[in-house]
Amino acid sequence: MKIVGIAACTAGIAHTYIAKEKLMNAAIAHGHQIQIETQGLAGTQDALKPAEIKDADVVVIAADIKVNGRERFAGKKIVEVPTGLVVKSPNKLVEKLEEIKV
Repeated sequence: MKIVGIAACTAGIAHTYIAKEKLMNAAIAHGHQIQIETQGLAGTQDALKPAEIKDADVVVIAADIKVNGRERFAGKKIVEVPTGLVVKSPNKLVEKLEEIKV
C-alpha cells in the first residue's frame, strides 16, 4: 500500500516529528511505502510531490491544528488522527489503514 500524509502538532516541534517517525517506521515494518510531510514552526518540510499523492492509496493527516494544502488530496481516502494517537499506537493505525484499503 502507498501512504502519504501530513504531521503537524500545535507547537510544530516535538510531536510533529515523533509522529512522522513512528508512522513511517510502522508502515515500513508492515511492508508499505510511505511519505509524510511536516508542517510547523520550520514551515513545510519534505513536501509531498503531486505524483506521490496521485499514486497514494490513503492519506493520513496526523494533526492537532489545521493543515495547509488539503485540497491536494481531493478524491483520496483520508484518515485524520491526533498526533498523540500516532505516537502511542502507530502499529494499530497502520492496521486500520490496511482495513480501509481493502
